[in-house]
Amino acid sequence: MRLWIGLHLPRLPLEVFSPRWSADTGTAVLEHEVVLAVSRLAHQAGVRPGMRRGGALMLAPEIALHERAPAQEAEALHAVALALLRYTPQVTEGEEATLLLDVGASLRLFGGIRRLCALVRDSLEALGFTAVLGVAPTARGAWLLARSGAGRSLTIERMERRLQALPVSLLPPARPYLAWLEGIGCLTVGELMRLPRPGLQRRCGRALLDVLDAARGHTAEMFRWIEAPPTFRAKLELFDRIENTDLLLAGARRLLQQLTGWLCARQFAVERISLLLEHERGRVARPPTAIDILLAEAVWRDEHLVRLLKERLAKLALEAPVIGLCLEAPQVKPMAPLSDSLFPEPGGSKADRLRLFELLVARLGADNVLQAAPRADHRPEYANGWAPVQDKPANVAAALPPGSLPRPAWLLAKPIPLLVRDHRPFYCSPLRMVSSAERIEAGWWGETQTRDYFIAQGEDNAHYWVYRERLTGTDEDAEPRWYLHGLFG
Repeated sequence: MRLWIGLHLPRLPLEVFSPRWSADTGTAVLEHEVVLAVSRLAHQAGVRPGMRRGGALMLAPEIALHERAPAQEAEALHAVALALLRYTPQVTEGEEATLLLDVGASLRLFGGIRRLCALVRDSLEALGFTAVLGVAPTARGAWLLARSGAGRSLTIERMERRLQALPVSLLPPARPYLAWLEGIGCLTVGELMRLPRPGLQRRCGRALLDVLDAARGHTAEMFRWIEAPPTFRAKLELFDRIENTDLLLAGARRLLQQLTGWLCARQFAVERISLLLEHERGRVARPPTAIDILLAEAVWRDEHLVRLLKERLAKLALEAPVIGLCLEAPQVKPMAPLSDSLFPEPGGSKADRLRLFELLVARLGADNVLQAAPRADHRPEYANGWAPVQDKPANVAAALPPGSLPRPAWLLAKPIPLLVRDHRPFYCSPLRMVSSAERIEAGWWGETQTRDYFIAQGEDNAHYWVYRERLTGTDEDAEPRWYLHGLFG
């Protein structure tokens, strides 16, 4: 099934200066000294499209006026197209701030056209742009429905009925001839279709007929698809000097949307990202503030990256206002296929656990989230090693010496000396040995240990890992010393 989504960004000239996630301080965009678009606050102040600059300033002297920036609009439209590559590899730019997505092959993957349209709207909202969607079986039909706000038409018949009601001024090749068309009473696309084709071609040219045929699916269309670059680096100039990390996160979300689209298009997963916060330039220039995030497992979705950036930005103290953002993906690898196991792993997958660890590291710091890193040593204090969870220690578990007794899950940082009552160690209650001794003699190359370890049980049925220091020949008459070294859960 061939199906297209048309996206029209009607407020693109305004939203390149004042995106939806920014605070509205009153903004208007001028083209040839005439107001082209206004924000909500500027509209409330009485500024309307079509006014001259002087009239707008007279009504609202405090509003910000910007000259239209076609280069920034083209850059923003390309950024949106890059972000939408996560839904289909076939995205192309149309005329008049529109994008066209061939989504026929993506419907099953995203749960149907309704769900896919909702996801596209969410992406546009995260990017900070207002969009009008149109869905049709042809690209030109989707373009016309998006430009007119006429909604979805999933079949050729329904699409043609909707197209016939649209004003003829929507067709770009018909605009030079609007006066003539109005003079003969041809005001809609349907009325235009009923005119004799030879006479219409002689009067208006072949381009108008080509648009009508393409919209109805009678002729094939050629497109230049958006291609993802070989490496990812995206920049965003902020609308003001920002000192609020919440607004920085909103800007970073736009860059992360672009990153997600690039990853899906290139079939990559990212292992490390770098967000640069750019400060003032010129005489008071400062080097950018870098936020590096190293992932335990490569990902290609933006939800987890947004959570990690939120935690890092919440802890960041800005030394200077931020005027721009730059996101890079210096470390990527081919995207791993989804697990093909029949039954899901109980308690969540390995990727779920790694994402939890990364979130804890971002919130608590790398030195406060540790993982077991055992070492091949008979002495428990040395064998029981810990390392930051982001490190990847060598697998030495196979080299650990075999033990005759089970080892406790909780090993104390320092052994606790125990009292001895009636020749028995005492910890809250007299301890009874419930295992044979495990003798450890090691450390002749460093700190020597000579101990006998036991599993002991208290009167409350709790189990402890205790040891008795072996007496040397000079201490044979002394009472043996007992220590608590671990607890069994």
